[in-house]
Amino acid sequence: MSRFRTEGKDIYDLFDRSENKLREYAQENNIRDISENFYLEIISPLVNYLASLPKKATPYFICLTGGQGSGKTTMSEFIQLVLTEFCNKRTVGFSIDDLYKTQEERKKLADEIHPLCEVRGMPGTHDMSLGFDLFESLSKANNSTKTAIPAFNKPLDRHYPKNEWKVFTGKPDFIFFDAWCGGVKPISEDNWDPPINKLEEEMDPKGVWSKWSNQELSGDYQKFFSLIDLLILIRVPSMEHVFQSRWLQEQTLEKNTSNPEMLEKIMTQEEVYRFVMHYERLTRHILKDMPNYCDILIDRDESFNFRFTSIP
Repeated sequence: MSRFRTEGKDIYDLFDRSENKLREYAQENNIRDISENFYLEIISPLVNYLASLPKKATPYFICLTGGQGSGKTTMSEFIQLVLTEFCNKRTVGFSIDDLYKTQEERKKLADEIHPLCEVRGMPGTHDMSLGFDLFESLSKANNSTKTAIPAFNKPLDRHYPKNEWKVFTGKPDFIFFDAWCGGVKPISEDNWDPPINKLEEEMDPKGVWSKWSNQELSGDYQKFFSLIDLLILIRVPSMEHVFQSRWLQEQTLEKNTSNPEMLEKIMTQEEVYRFVMHYERLTRHILKDMPNYCDILIDRDESFNFRFTSIP
C-alpha cells in the first residue's frame, strides 16, 4: 500500500509546526504568488511521504522537473526546509543549471557543431561528469566527508568561484535535483517535426542543433537520470504559460539583484521569449510524454494553484 496521503492527522500536525517557518522563508526570499493551501495540500503531504520512506544505504535522489518558472526550485527549497527542521532529515540540493559547461567549452561546440550550442540550457551544454562526481561523493560519504556543491551564476554566465561553493559535510538522507528536463526520455527521430518556432526557422531549419541536443540527451543524461529514485513533474497549462512564467522569473531576479554587473544582464521580455524558444521543442515533448511515466504529477494552473494529479 502506498505511503502517500494528502490528508490525515500527521499531515496537519506537520503543517501546524512548519507553516510559520515556511511563510518566513517565502517572505525573506521574496517568493510570492503562493496559493492559500499550498503548504497544507502540497508541501506537507510531499514531506510526510518522503520522511516515511525506509532508510537505505545511499541517499534518496529526488528530481523535480518542470518548465522555466514552474516553481520546481522553490518547491525543492520548501521541502528541504521542512524535512531538515521538522523531520530530522539531512538534505542537500542542486540544479542542473549548476552543471553548465563553461563559456569556452560551449564556444568550442558552437564552432564545431552549430552556433546555437553556445547557448546554455539544452542537453549537451552541461558537464554531466560534474554531476556524476557530485552524486558519487555524496552517496559514498562518511561522517567527515566534505562535498563542495557547484553553483552557477546565470546572469554572468559563469560558475561562482569554487571557494564560494557551499560545502556539505557527511552523507545526506536526500539529494534534491531540480532540472527543467530532468528524467526526460529522448524524442523519437522517426518523425522529426520541422522547425516549430521563429528561432528554429531562422537558426536551425535543418534540425542540426536540435537533433544534436537530442542525441546528447540519449547518452550520459540518461545514465544520470537512471539514478533518480523519485521523479516529480510540475505540469503547467501550456507552452505560453512557460513563456510568461520565465518572464516573471526574470522580473523577480531583477528585484532581488543589486549587483550592477548582474543587472546589466537582465533580459527584456522580448529577449526572454526568444530565449525560451531554445527549449520549446523539448518542453512540449516533456508536457506530452512525461505524465505517462513520472512518479508524481502535480498540475499548476495559470493562477499558481497546485494539485496532485498522480501519486504513488
